Amino acid sequence: MSRALALLALALLAGCAGKPVKPPAPEAREGVSHRAVAKPRADGDPAATVAATQAACLQVREHRDEDYTPGGLYAPGVSDSAPEHALDLTGLVEPTPRREPPAAYGNRSPYTVLGKSYRVMPSAEGYVERGVASWYGQKFHGRQTSSREIYDMCSFSAAHKTLPLPSYVRVTHLDSGESVVVRVNDRGPFHSGRIIDLSYAAAVKLGLDRTGTARVEVRALTPDGDDAGPVLGAGSAPVPPPRAPAPAPLAAGDGRHVVQVGAYRERDNARRIARQLEDAGIDGVEVEDARVNGDKVWRVRVGPLAAEAAAAVIDRIRGLGLPSPRVFSE
Repeated sequence: MSRALALLALALLAGCAGKPVKPPAPEAREGVSHRAVAKPRADGDPAATVAATQAACLQVREHRDEDYTPGGLYAPGVSDSAPEHALDLTGLVEPTPRREPPAAYGNRSPYTVLGKSYRVMPSAEGYVERGVASWYGQKFHGRQTSSREIYDMCSFSAAHKTLPLPSYVRVTHLDSGESVVVRVNDRGPFHSGRIIDLSYAAAVKLGLDRTGTARVEVRALTPDGDDAGPVLGAGSAPVPPPRAPAPAPLAAGDGRHVVQVGAYRERDNARRIARQLEDAGIDGVEVEDARVNGDKVWRVRVGPLAAEAAAAVIDRIRGLGLPSPRVFSE
């Protein structure tokens, strides 16, 4: 009998040998559920890139006011998660640092969350800090941020507790050296020991979608794209400047861009958004159909545009209160 049990145990072990098990990733935001997300490349095919991006970026949750308690967390009993489909970053353009007026919402100082008070910095210039970054995803996708913009997990954005809204920062993964420029338009993360909450797209760029959290450097950027001076956040150690800062994206002369405002399952919704853009004086608006995982969607796009024109259109779209647009380079 003992010999039979031993043989059975060996057979079970042999059957599992070809199925490596990925250890669970650490929590990124309250109750985040991590999926193993591959990042297939589109091999330079713009249509394939857009399709792969759209499949990952569909909103899956209806947001309700009663899910949020002032001074608390949003729907604390609901787990956050990564999208089911892989997000292809090919062609997605990082935001260009530029001067913007302070957001009408999200800059009240001091403010209180979970009984703790936070004071918003008067300026982002000179800010540098090292600490732990996390990310947030589907649970918040399509919901208003603290600045009343719409959170888009497929844009390069972030939440910070005390930087003025909006701000631009470069986030560098201290282990890998990878970096990404993000636009800070939200508040958080309200977990001890974390200094910034990245959008899902930014997390994928840095590899945080696989690890949940990571040690990073957060460095404020000036409007001309240069890294800010070496002034430190509270409790930080001196930080040397990056060895090789990446060039500012969307710089003049870097090609033409398509600004995608959104993709909609209903054609009437796409046309309504297109009319809103045209009524605001934005030219070159197109509504076109596309296939995403076999389903038909209607995309609202502007362009192609030169870099400076694309940046101006993005500002005008945000001014209309529409979700933060995505930019694809041609």
